[in-house]
Amino acid sequence: MGQIVYYSSTSENTHRFVAKLGLASVRLPVDAGSEPPQVDEPYVLVVPTYGGANGKGTVPKPVIHFLNNPANRSLIRGVIAAGNTNFGAAYGEAGKIVSQKCAVPLLYRFELLGTEEDVENVKQGLERFWTRSH
Repeated sequence: MGQIVYYSSTSENTHRFVAKLGLASVRLPVDAGSEPPQVDEPYVLVVPTYGGANGKGTVPKPVIHFLNNPANRSLIRGVIAAGNTNFGAAYGEAGKIVSQKCAVPLLYRFELLGTEEDVENVKQGLERFWTRSH
């Protein structure tokens, strides 16, 4: 089974969601200027969406920095997006953008911290996803 790579701002919403999954995970640094980790096994990216005019700023800069490394980008297998339904059509938009740019499936979207149902859906979905992928 692969791992989770995720970004969480200082709000810790995405971090708390990933912690509930109980799966192997790597957290990207909050500071875009910090050197991102390099991964060496397939992963699913969990990315929050931020508001930005015309899609600018939607994907957090540390995620872009991480994915700019070809070795990291080559191991992404899917994306899970966090968002806020108050963003309307832009809900989970960062996941859609990364999915399209990296040519991987957008596997799931959840709001803010996610519910217990979201946690179970993602756990079960990832188990099926990794079983089918290998």
